[in-house]
Amino acid sequence: MTDIRVIARDRVDTLGEGLFWSVREGALLWTDILGQRINRLTPATGKVESWETGGATGWIIGRAEGGFVAGIGTAIAGVTLDPFAVETLAELPGEPETNRVNDAAADPLGRLWLGTMCYSCDAPVGTFYRFGHGAITRAAPDAYTIPNGPAIDPQGRFVLHTDSALGVIFRYPLEGGVLGQRVPFITFPAEGDPDSWGSPDGMTFDAEGHLWVACWGDGAVRRFAPDGTLVRRIELPASQITNVTFGGEGLDRLYVTSAANGVDEEDGGALFELDPGCVGLPAFLYEG
Repeated sequence: MTDIRVIARDRVDTLGEGLFWSVREGALLWTDILGQRINRLTPATGKVESWETGGATGWIIGRAEGGFVAGIGTAIAGVTLDPFAVETLAELPGEPETNRVNDAAADPLGRLWLGTMCYSCDAPVGTFYRFGHGAITRAAPDAYTIPNGPAIDPQGRFVLHTDSALGVIFRYPLEGGVLGQRVPFITFPAEGDPDSWGSPDGMTFDAEGHLWVACWGDGAVRRFAPDGTLVRRIELPASQITNVTFGGEGLDRLYVTSAANGVDEEDGGALFELDPGCVGLPAFLYEG
């Protein structure tokens, strides 16, 4: 049986997301998108801190020069926490006020890959972007309803990205910073199927090349082999599981976010810590 712990704190996340383990700080960072917050857990002390951002905050990622970058509203911002400060680095082009950033990851070369979506979660009006050294590029022609992931191959050969509304994790070949045509990699059983896995949400790789996926609506995280075969399911006491990452001094702890929005009588909005029985990889940093 997997050891699962709810991190003690004085609030829950309306929509927890954007997990990032900072090796430099020995701390876990994550966001509350709808709560418009950045959170930090320092495991050595158990201290949890939280800062208001003033906008929907989809993710936070370490920056090579120090500090962090975060997606806030429809902008990419530089962030420092001690003291707290936010500086807009770039506005995503052509994004309406009804859209917001959702999820992102850095690749081995320090570029960011990020998606946008509408607040109502019901229309394919989101875009998948690449951001590097101040330049924003549309990474793929595909329109997204709820873009999630992404997970970057540690060798930089491909990008996994999902549209949670479709229930499909897609694989994009990656060469020279350019994505090729996407192909389905893992297809979740359709909604209503008795063997439903929920919807794929945030993802991360472990050191063995397996993929861990947060399963929204199923109250679980799943581990898939490099060929996409399901090998493990860990059930959690919350139905809306949103993101997953490895952390801790030995990268041997699995942290999982969830959402409180629309649920009662469960640990929705909690941050969970698991013993996964394997280790992760250091997260890539944004180089810009």
